[in-house]
Amino acid sequence: MSDKPAATLRPITEADAEGYRACLDRVAAERRYLAFTEAPALPEVKFYLKAMLQRGLPFIVAVDPQGQVVGWCNIHVQPQTPHRNGFAHVGTVGMGLDAAWRGQGLGRLMLQTVFDTAGRVGIERVELQVYASNESAVKLYRKFGFVTEGVKSRARKLDGEYDDIIMMARLRPPKAEPQSGS
Repeated sequence: MSDKPAATLRPITEADAEGYRACLDRVAAERRYLAFTEAPALPEVKFYLKAMLQRGLPFIVAVDPQGQVVGWCNIHVQPQTPHRNGFAHVGTVGMGLDAAWRGQGLGRLMLQTVFDTAGRVGIERVELQVYASNESAVKLYRKFGFVTEGVKSRARKLDGEYDDIIMMARLRPPKAEPQSGS
């Protein structure tokens, strides 16, 4: 274990927008783990964050002892519209962690924290996509009960290198319906 002081997990706030964006940008710049190679502009990040908070969706950050955001984990649910119904129980995991904070169990703690909230907000199916080259993340997701539902072969070509995308999901049992007329 490291002598580094532990990071703290807490719910994200609107005041974290710049720190979250900066962390997102650092992870994206590695060009290995995320679907984009740089973070969206700050106004876009603020809009997304505000929408997540208004809807009460699971979203936490890991902060170092100085208060800098060093990681995040969230479960996004697409908003229901009159033209898109039937998916309010499905969420998608998004997460990332600064390189210096990996390998210390923080990813596991972040996932556990958002999953503890997911059931309370009605999320029954959690999906994600992960690059096949990210073996440590695939292993972590399997420990949380995610199963592979499919593979998109050579789905990404970045810097001349192909990577498969593994589509994974974790289901929680539906809530029992009350029995009528016994």
